[in-house]
Order: sequence, then C-alpha cells, then structure tokens
Amino acid sequence: MNFLLRARWHDYKSRSLYHLTLCKAKTCPPFGCIAGDCDIPVGTRGTPYLQASPVGSAVKRALRELRDIHPALRLLQYALMPDHLHIALHVESELDEILGRKIAAFKVRVNDYALTDGVFERGFNDQIILADRSLDAVYRYIRENPMRLALRFRHPEFFSRRDCLTIAGRPYQAYGNISLLCNPFKSQVIVHRADSADTRRKNHDRWLYTAANGGVLVSPFISPAEAEIRREAELSDAKIILITNEPLRDREKPSGRNFERCAAGKLLILAPLDDDFPHGFGRECCLAMNRRAAEIADTTLPADALRR
Repeated sequence: MNFLLRARWHDYKSRSLYHLTLCKAKTCPPFGCIAGDCDIPVGTRGTPYLQASPVGSAVKRALRELRDIHPALRLLQYALMPDHLHIALHVESELDEILGRKIAAFKVRVNDYALTDGVFERGFNDQIILADRSLDAVYRYIRENPMRLALRFRHPEFFSRRDCLTIAGRPYQAYGNISLLCNPFKSQVIVHRADSADTRRKNHDRWLYTAANGGVLVSPFISPAEAEIRREAELSDAKIILITNEPLRDREKPSGRNFERCAAGKLLILAPLDDDFPHGFGRECCLAMNRRAAEIADTTLPADALRR
C-alpha cells in the first residue's frame, strides 16, 4: 500500500466529506466521449458533458446504488470523464469498515454491470474536505470537468503560454497547465526556520498526501527543505504551481525538468508582472513570492477564466 495516498492522521471509518478520484483501467474502453459546445456556459443546456459508453452507463448505474453498499454513503456530486471518475461523497455516519472497502465493493458492482473484470485501476485518490475548504469550490471543480477538457481540445494555447493572466486582481505571466488554477485542493509549501521537528513532519505528510491525491502544491520552492518537498512530491507525479520572479523572455521556454513537467500538464509557472514586484534573490523578494503563493493557493478560478 502506498501510504502517500492516505492521510495517516485520519480515521477512514469516520463521518467525513471526501473528493474521490477513480481512474479507468488501461485495458478498459473509455467511459464515453465529450459532447456539447464549450462556448455555452456551464449549467446551460448544450454545455460540454460526457456522452456515456456502455461501460460509462454501468458506472452511473452503480453510483445510483451507493446507498445499497452502505446507507451512510451519500453521493453529493460526480463527474464521469473518458478515463476517470470524480465523486463528492458524504459519509454521514461511522462505517463498519474503512472507506477503501466500500469503494472496492462499488468497483465490483461496476464490473458486474459492465460484464468485465477490470473497469477501474487499483486504489483511488482522496481529498478530505475539511471545514476550511469551500464545498462550493469542490462542486464547481467537479461540475466543470467536461468544460475544461473541451476547452483543452479546442484551445491548446490555453495550456502553454499566456503573457498576461489575471489572478486575484494581479497580473502574471504564465507557462504550463493553466487549468491547475481551477483545482480547489491547492496547498502552499513553505518551511520556516523556526518550525519544530514535529511541525515539519506533519506538514511534510500533509503536502505529500495532497500531491499524491491530485492536489496542487504552490510555492517558489526557495529553501533546500522546500526543494526537497517538491522532489519527493514529483515522485508521485505531483502537480505544481511554481512562483518565480523572473518572467520568460520572448520565445523563451522552460528548460530541463520544468519543460518536461509542463509538457506533461503537471506544472504551471507564474511570474508576477506588477511594476513594483521585487526582483533578485534578497529576503524581500522571497517574502513577496511566498505571499503570492499563499494568495494563489487560496484562489480557485472558474473554467471560464481560462478563456481570458
């Protein structure tokens, strides 16, 4: 078992809210294809949606029967995509066994309805929705999944370079997967010299849990300790928003690891364009980049923001 995929401090039998992601097995046919028009706003008839295949219909049927697996499992919202499934799930009372066993039972039911042995990959990703997390932002993220994929198909330039992107009222130059800004599970990575060993350990576990479960780590990753967090997170294919004070020059692209991560859709590089933003490597610049990382981690953009 990969313990990075589970919050070791959390009781997975307890009453909780989750955002779950289940990935399609490589040998299984797609769950469907995206239909609709990405020029039509989300929530309006004709907006992008998944036209389910027979396997996708089997998944949807099993989702409607989650209460049969356990009466405490309440489906709040879901988005079925060609190769994965997002679920907002409320466990309304304590379970008789860990959540993973209930998800395994759900997968067996999907297999039965699809008349196959392997619809989903092993395991699943989870994000625990805590009280300080906006449930509306999670709902929006799930609801807008088809729109983001349709936009990516139609406008690949949205996922390369933008010379002026406004985030929380501030201008940035951006390179990479801009849709990472729509992810509601973003966490700032910052290591303070005064942090105790216990604080560092708890933060380390929390950041790697976020990264391993589809969340996004946001930081300039200045200190060696922060750089090590990034290195460890990328071993689990983490998504990263990197803050830099050095804007890309005309026709310049990231190099080395940054280029590879951008090409894989796992990295967004943001450079503040404010005239008064400090440059160089001094303390004031480091503090400014960390303040921006905190601001971006707390900001979730709607899919429509990718158009502008």
